[in-house]
Amino acid sequence: MKVLKLSTLLCLAFSSLVFANDNNTTLNSYLSNLKRKQFEYDNSKNEVDSSKLRDSWIAPLKLNYSYSRSKPFTRELTSQSAAIRIDQPIFESGGIYYGIKFANASRLYSHYTIEVAKRKMIKDTISILMQIKQTALKIEVQKLQIKKSEINLTQKKEQYLNGQLDSGFLDNAIIQRNKVIQALYDIETRKEKLLNQFSALSDLDVKTARIPYLELIDQEEFLTHNIVLKQKNAEIKKSEYKKDVTAVKYLPKISFTAGYSWNKSQQQFSTTALFTKNIKYYDYGIRINMPIDLNTFRDIESAKIDFLKSQVIIKDKQREFKALFKQVMQNINNFKKKKNLSLENKGIYTKILKETRKLFKAGYKTDYDVSLLENSVAISSINYEIFEIDEQLELLTLYEMYKK
Repeated sequence: MKVLKLSTLLCLAFSSLVFANDNNTTLNSYLSNLKRKQFEYDNSKNEVDSSKLRDSWIAPLKLNYSYSRSKPFTRELTSQSAAIRIDQPIFESGGIYYGIKFANASRLYSHYTIEVAKRKMIKDTISILMQIKQTALKIEVQKLQIKKSEINLTQKKEQYLNGQLDSGFLDNAIIQRNKVIQALYDIETRKEKLLNQFSALSDLDVKTARIPYLELIDQEEFLTHNIVLKQKNAEIKKSEYKKDVTAVKYLPKISFTAGYSWNKSQQQFSTTALFTKNIKYYDYGIRINMPIDLNTFRDIESAKIDFLKSQVIIKDKQREFKALFKQVMQNINNFKKKKNLSLENKGIYTKILKETRKLFKAGYKTDYDVSLLENSVAISSINYEIFEIDEQLELLTLYEMYKK
């Protein structure tokens, strides 16, 4: 009955929703309000910075105004001037086009960079939650181990007092009991650390928080919907347009220039002669420039190398993730074997327990024998659930980067 209760509680701990298909609202709910707010600001800043970069080719309108007083002779004179000017590029040999493309690619790259960081934090939070649930099961196992050690110690005491064993066996039983109790303390300490880590990342109540159930995915699906690879693809585009922007920076550029100026000043040439000068004028035209720089080709070559490197990085990442996927699948297969072994052990212990109960009723076995086997059955059941969470933790490594 106790095993069934633990199994039921664990099932309730898992959400029926699959992590990969959860919407952002569900995923974000694992993070604290403060953590979510930080990512919201990161996304807002990315949009603002991207818009600023995209429109950076639009020249600012320059406004100037000045006012001054002077007294060269007997009267105080004033002088005012105002001007408005613009120097707007209208042709940059494709620079404006590539600049806009570079800004859009930078926005997408930054978006994925923020998403990668957020998914990692969500993964860490869920991983800690899973480990807390798993540690609670390990505590139950350890308590059952303590009961077994206490039964063993009681048996050894009786055998020692009856002269059937020497004190060495009794000492070993005491030492074994101490070891399993100390192990319980270690597990409880680890659980407290996990609880503190979880509270730093999430506002959820760990007692009621539900963790998603993760389904197996194949390698092609993992690579196709891998947000880290999408980030690297965005970096390639960013580097490609950066290369083009760098190249056109050294090509001819045509700008439209225009301005309007106004100047009003008072001038005194003698003690009586006072003149006021009022000047208004405008100008407009075309300006062409082409920089000739000793480092032109080095600058272009540097940007080209960054672009070529980004292409190599994504291929290397693909190979790295294929190896990761293979390792995770191997680990999962090992945990499946451990789960099957737990089921096999449970079947063996259950069968022996059934026969032992019959022998106990007949007076051939003690209640100690029955209790030991009952604990063994319970431990096998709980170990199955522990290995189930181990599987989920392995899959979580993939789901951290998997998003449709």
